[in-house]
Amino acid sequence: METKQAVAPERRSARDRLLAAADELFYEGSIHTVGIERVIERAGVAKASLYDTFGSKEALIRAYLEARQAARKARITARLATCATPRDRLLGVFDAMEDLMSTPGYRGCAFNRAAAESKPGTLVKSACEDARNWMRELFTDLARDAGAADPDHLASQLVLLYDGASVSGQMGAGGSAAVAAREMAALLLDAATAKAA
Repeated sequence: METKQAVAPERRSARDRLLAAADELFYEGSIHTVGIERVIERAGVAKASLYDTFGSKEALIRAYLEARQAARKARITARLATCATPRDRLLGVFDAMEDLMSTPGYRGCAFNRAAAESKPGTLVKSACEDARNWMRELFTDLARDAGAADPDHLASQLVLLYDGASVSGQMGAGGSAAVAAREMAALLLDAATAKAA
């Protein structure tokens, strides 16, 4: 008779545990009020593991933000893959935002919050700027594909809408902020494509 051996649960690396703890704690609180000791305790690792893996709290925060950006890219890309037209893809960014804002525990944009706490020239500020640049480039590409007369100008307007909806959602409006931003984005897109025509 064969006996089944128990399979040990997969052990996550210290890096993965630190990033998971950082994601929970920094997003629940803030990057400056959450101390390294809390992250280490939540991750269940030795202090040396944090410094061996990341070198500093600032580098851990940057890694946390980069992981958030990778998740945002994947979420938006997956949503846009379901859209049939260039117009739908551009507006789909706001649909993805509404989905996110409607999830329990939504506390606003991690990048806006971290940028507000960071000084220019830091690793953290750089990660926030990278995320913002990606969003601007995405909107520029989508605006171009949708036939906007001036894709760069429309992208600037859409980033402003996206940021405003993010803050409004954090302040309590939830997914309705993304719905309102989508409606305004549609009006801006109509005006931008009418100029092109």
